[in-house]
Amino acid sequence: MTWSLILFIIGLLGFILNRNNVILMLISIEIMLLSVTLILLINSISYNDNLGQLAALFIIALAGAESAIGLSILIVYYRLNGVISLTGITKIN
Repeated sequence: MTWSLILFIIGLLGFILNRNNVILMLISIEIMLLSVTLILLINSISYNDNLGQLAALFIIALAGAESAIGLSILIVYYRLNGVISLTGITKIN
């Protein structure tokens, strides 16, 4: 239980401290989702309940879809602006 809390705090700090790197923000969101999945799995095993395992599968599928959509938006953003960084964007027309 403490490992999942540590993972969630690492993901939250990574999301807050890396505001200008989109890829690291996506990785931090993934770490937070996986820590919540770990909490669900630990509670599911300790209470002998299969619904927690089913919810964990849904969260893993949601994390995969979020990564695919986020990276595709990032590719389109790079094609439009030529840079991925969120701080120094100057569009030249």
